[in-house]
Amino acid sequence: MNRIVYVNGSYKPYADATVHAEDRGFQFADSVYEVIEVLGGKLVDATRHLVRLERSLNELSMPPPMSNGALLHVISRTIKLNRVRDGLAYLQVTRGEGPRDFAFPSIGKVAPTLVVIARSQSQAKIAALAETGIAVKTMPDIRWGRSDIKTVMLLPACLAKDAAKRDGAKEAWFTDAAGNITEGASSNAWIVTQAGVLVTRQLDNRILGGVTRATLADCARAEGVAVEERSFTRAEALFAREAFITSASNTVMPVTSIDGQTIGNGAPGLLTQRLRSLFHHSAEISDL
Repeated sequence: MNRIVYVNGSYKPYADATVHAEDRGFQFADSVYEVIEVLGGKLVDATRHLVRLERSLNELSMPPPMSNGALLHVISRTIKLNRVRDGLAYLQVTRGEGPRDFAFPSIGKVAPTLVVIARSQSQAKIAALAETGIAVKTMPDIRWGRSDIKTVMLLPACLAKDAAKRDGAKEAWFTDAAGNITEGASSNAWIVTQAGVLVTRQLDNRILGGVTRATLADCARAEGVAVEERSFTRAEALFAREAFITSASNTVMPVTSIDGQTIGNGAPGLLTQRLRSLFHHSAEISDL
């Protein structure tokens, strides 16, 4: 089946889904995006994703491409055209196209570019990975100072992911100048202390406010699990009872080693597995 991509009002075959050469997203990374899980043909936590999208746009003084209702219709249509039951919906908004100039064009001078992609993802493969857990590699956080905005400036994340892959790891965890873990290259980072407390970094401009992170915290608290939002060091992570990451593509994924050092007993932790099994019961599931 040919894949279909939405680009600026049209649903196009994958090979024809293009944007202008002077689109500001292409030339300046003047663009934001969201990735939403699709489960059983339904969207997971769509409301929180659209709230975060609106925040990212506002932080960059970028107008929305359309209303949330219209955007949900486009996402739904793209998912259905691609016959995605389990997978991901990706949407990207750029400031638009125009003559290359560092300064933002005047409001109303250019129209935002909107691209929506939907692709299937094997739940079985993800579940199999969660059975064994993943390895993580730490490295210095060289990203810009506003990681709380979900922009497409992802080259530092790409470099980190590639370095992790070459070292046999699945994900990279960034460390700040003080030696604290900020977040993963494409995920939020969590540990479970020896006392059984769930810890993830507090929201600030060094990390993205993950949608899955927020829902997982709600889920944990509802289960009576203590949650602390604070900084934690690499040393604390290495001493942790359990560790895991959260993201739309992985939900809750156990981490069993960091920089080659085994975490806990080297198997996915019991609390991590419990929260993974409960996650979708706490998430908002929206019909398309």
